[in-house]
Amino acid sequence: MNWDDPTDAAAPERLVASVADREDQAVEAALRPKDLGEFIGQEKVREQLDLVLRAARARGATADHVLLSGAPGLGKTTLSMIIAAEMGAPIRITSGPAIQHAGDLAAILSSLQEGEVLFLDEIHRMSRPAEEMLYMAMEDFRVDVIVGKGPGATAIPLELPPFTLVGATTRAGLLPPPLRDRFGFTAHMEFYEPAELERVIHRSAGLLDVEIEGDGAAEIAGRSRGTPRIANRLLRRVRDYAQVKADGIVTRDIAAAALAVYEVDARGLDRLDRAVLEALLKLFGGGPVGLSTLAVAVGEERETVEEVAEPFLVREGLLARTPRGRVATPAAWAHLGLTPPGTGIAGNGQQDLFGT
Repeated sequence: MNWDDPTDAAAPERLVASVADREDQAVEAALRPKDLGEFIGQEKVREQLDLVLRAARARGATADHVLLSGAPGLGKTTLSMIIAAEMGAPIRITSGPAIQHAGDLAAILSSLQEGEVLFLDEIHRMSRPAEEMLYMAMEDFRVDVIVGKGPGATAIPLELPPFTLVGATTRAGLLPPPLRDRFGFTAHMEFYEPAELERVIHRSAGLLDVEIEGDGAAEIAGRSRGTPRIANRLLRRVRDYAQVKADGIVTRDIAAAALAVYEVDARGLDRLDRAVLEALLKLFGGGPVGLSTLAVAVGEERETVEEVAEPFLVREGLLARTPRGRVATPAAWAHLGLTPPGTGIAGNGQQDLFGT
């Protein structure tokens, strides 16, 4: 079971949001696995990381710097804590947005202990001066602290103890190549399969003292968008429903009824997702339609539709982004139980050039 924990995360308004709210952070602290053996999913990443850590321990050296990329909620923070635990080292947690000046980073680096793990979440959002200081710190375990200003400024070299930097990012493409190349091990976190999420849910249910049947776990897993954090959030809401409306046992029917109350459908779409699809299909005949027009139709900001709703709809094959605008796929019509217009509309929802 795995999640990450953005430092600057605000409470999500959507039950299927992959960003952690305060309740998630409190629960996750108790549910996080403590070593790689407990960590569910990400088989290749676990195998590769295990080799890196075991080799470092055998040499009596600090582990190589590690870069973890992937969507929120897949386990980047959890893996950073496991790295520290496996190496028997303390961990320091901060985030890229919190480091706005080189001096901020210098203060953190100069206080590290030998072998300590520094977890830097959203590393791509770090300021450029701090980023350039990090190059030397990662490679040579040294930073130059500038004292004074103007012609009288002096660079004082500061030696650092060997440490392990674990960087996490949701947008690996924004990392400059010089920074990315300084990581000895890079891993991309993939979305989870339903069977893996079922194992996550059963483990969480045991720790939360929730009685859950196999089909109940499967129902929750199928609506969790491939993300453990969402699976655990849905489990807690289903638990509440089972305690109030039933005998406390989570079955398939109870899980389905609970998630219907919270407007999370069988594919994990919530109210906003369905509103976008319904506007695209019912108002615009499946598209193409511009993003701004689509946002006005659902009463949301353009950025909300583009950054919150669209990524999952595209990943599920329900919506396509084209140069002409947003287009619904045949799967979108089928999911909402609607029939595509038969005249002048191609199978992908685009207008046929000849109207046939």
